Amino acid sequence: MDIHEYQAKKILSSYGVQILDGELALNTSEAVAAFNKLNSDICVVKAQVHSGARGKAGGIVLCKTDQEVKDASDKLFGTYLKTIQTGDEGKIIERLYIESGCDIDREIYLAFVMDRASQRIVMVASAEGGMSIEELAIEKPDSIKKIEIDPVVGLTGFQARELSFALNLPKEALGKAVKLFMGCYKAMTNLDMNMLEINPLVLTKDNDLIALDAKISFDDNAIFKHPEIDELNDNAQKDPREVAAKEHDLSYVGLDGDIGCIINGAGLAMASMDMIKYCGGEPANFLDIGGGASPERVGKAFELVLADKKVKAMLVNVYAGINRCDWIAEGLVQVIPKVNLQIPLIVRLSGTNVEEGIKIVKDSGLPIILADTLKDAAQKAVDAAKQ
Repeated sequence: MDIHEYQAKKILSSYGVQILDGELALNTSEAVAAFNKLNSDICVVKAQVHSGARGKAGGIVLCKTDQEVKDASDKLFGTYLKTIQTGDEGKIIERLYIESGCDIDREIYLAFVMDRASQRIVMVASAEGGMSIEELAIEKPDSIKKIEIDPVVGLTGFQARELSFALNLPKEALGKAVKLFMGCYKAMTNLDMNMLEINPLVLTKDNDLIALDAKISFDDNAIFKHPEIDELNDNAQKDPREVAAKEHDLSYVGLDGDIGCIINGAGLAMASMDMIKYCGGEPANFLDIGGGASPERVGKAFELVLADKKVKAMLVNVYAGINRCDWIAEGLVQVIPKVNLQIPLIVRLSGTNVEEGIKIVKDSGLPIILADTLKDAAQKAVDAAKQ
């Protein structure tokens, strides 16, 4: 789960990270009022969307007068910000963050990320801030410093000082840096974050360290432990299909292809999408219906997939273990007439009671294309989509 910059900064501030004064605005009038309240010679109007690279896309505007704030707000509110991370559809701007300025001496990149390979949190930093980590890795790989944190011991003062020295911070800022690094690590572990990024972290001319931007992503599986974090969720920034799927406890991720997928089990879903790619097609989504494939659950899955108008064919691939193929087949036979299916449907059943399931599908008289293997199913789906 992602949150907005202003929300991330509020959390970090509670853990001792220094931020600038700022106000949230939901309309142009509030934006102008926020600028006047800040009483600053300069401010930054920031579009609040779940995406990085906002500055390059025109989502961050430097303003010196209330008229400039008004003009920037009028231009941003209600529009879709398209960045390299959002795709062509963009993210709607419904909130702006009006933040005061500061005297910047230099910019630093800082992030705490979960490294699945080492199963540890890793501090990633570079004295070259203001760039994305992807750009840094390509253009200046030697500038990136990484420090693994032992989960038993936690972040030590020694490691925090080591990173401070690696970033060539002046001695006046060393104590502040250690405090900031420690606060970030504590926030990440206490709140079950997957990623915490401050880019840029700025060193001011007074040797203060300030989080000029903040990006936080939380572990969805741990949100139940943090209801106060769940309240920060903004569904307007998400694919509406993913929101609807979550309401019905379905795992759905929208993609850019034209072959809709309804699969039981995340592993099988990934394998099915890989096979579709191998056969020359493009999956339109990841959708795991889980083990309890009731007719109601299958029906909702069909609705979600068919809501994507790019879908030209649909693949249902089910391996029945705890579940049974005859139950799933009965669910399909009940659901298909209700969803007004206008595209080819390929079904592959395997596992418990597979013979009974296939017989139910064949006897139904419905226009279902049966497949025997995963590759056969994927190839038939790709061929159907191309036709």
